[in-house]
Amino acid sequence: MEGGTVQLKPVIFCDFDGTVTKKDNIVSIMKRFAPKEWEQLKDGVLSQSISIQEGVGKMFALLPSSLKGDIIHYILETAEIREGFRDFVHYAKNMNIPLYIVSGGIDFFIKPLLQPFDSITALFCNKADFSGETITIHWPYTCDEKCPNQNCGCCKPTIIRQIANADTHSIIIGDSVTDLEAAKIADTVIARDYLSKKCQEFSIPYQSFETFYDCIDILEKTINKTNFIEEKGGAK
Repeated sequence: MEGGTVQLKPVIFCDFDGTVTKKDNIVSIMKRFAPKEWEQLKDGVLSQSISIQEGVGKMFALLPSSLKGDIIHYILETAEIREGFRDFVHYAKNMNIPLYIVSGGIDFFIKPLLQPFDSITALFCNKADFSGETITIHWPYTCDEKCPNQNCGCCKPTIIRQIANADTHSIIIGDSVTDLEAAKIADTVIARDYLSKKCQEFSIPYQSFETFYDCIDILEKTINKTNFIEEKGGAK
């Protein structure tokens, strides 16, 4: 109806490594198990001189598949979930807000860490193959034609475009270079660490967080704002 209003539905797209967990688990794995060649690959990804897909794929190719059990044990022993995440998951469920974990990380260590949080809507991440001599990473969530990078690995903006629509208010929570393209198309950005610096560099409005209690506070304020009601037919 011309001049009417539509209630926008918030949807959360949350990173995992360095966001749900306090540290980046890929970096932790490489520091513990990989030869020093991984550092050059990491620097290339952060500087965006090589793609995320190429860099992460080559990092894991440095590791023998026989290390699978040791890596999982190490991550379960050392990874720390960021404060407030359990309450954040409960908050999203109680508010009927879909919560998607969208990660450039790998399934074999993310799934065990997320197992206690059974009300997450869905997990999107890369997949590990241990059938060869070294670990091979597969990329089930590749870039669509609108993504400027085309080699994201797990392409977060593509996933957002597949799930979000004109009645959606997309909320991105993240910390790293893998979240940057998603932040560029999000309605609300909640950022820390490297992502917050990139948001400043690209003049992307964002709000900062250190714990998921901060995220709950930000969402409470965002949900109560009138920008969740927009003119039907107007630009989003």
